[in-house]
Amino acid sequence: MLIWIAVPVVVTLAILWAISVYNRLIRLLNMKDEAWSGVDVQLKRRFDLIPNLVETVKGYATHEREVFQKVTEARAGVTKAQSVGERAESENLLTGALRTLFAVAENYPELKADTNFLQLQEQLSSLENDIQMSRRYYNGAARDYNIAIATFPAVIIANNFGHKKADYFEADEGERATPKVTF
Repeated sequence: MLIWIAVPVVVTLAILWAISVYNRLIRLLNMKDEAWSGVDVQLKRRFDLIPNLVETVKGYATHEREVFQKVTEARAGVTKAQSVGERAESENLLTGALRTLFAVAENYPELKADTNFLQLQEQLSSLENDIQMSRRYYNGAARDYNIAIATFPAVIIANNFGHKKADYFEADEGERATPKVTF
């Protein structure tokens, strides 16, 4: 008689557990997606600022055509990226191209004194900080999601419902290198 009560209770508890795990995975997946949306918003703000920056520098540095072409190509590459990994790679290329653009700007004192250029440079610097914070938040959400789908017993539910490991938004190898300081 006791077995007739225990079996439905165990089955009910197992179903409730599965629902709880599934809901937790969905919550974490949505948090990861929301975090990526935050990164995407910051990257879009930078993406929209770049043409103004390039045009301002072009007015002063007309013979630096190769630099402008690299920035334009890197910016176009961002629009073609589909996955987080592809987007990270194309954003890293764009960051490198912008560094080159600012290096060129260093050769033009009148450009460095231009108010419009200084404002654009300040906006870009602020955006880079926002992007860094958004990347950290996204990577934290991706980490939590990846841990949740990989740990037992939740991995059973995750595999049955097609949850896949989230990519991290990683820095380019060049950004990780220690800069050389010479005097």
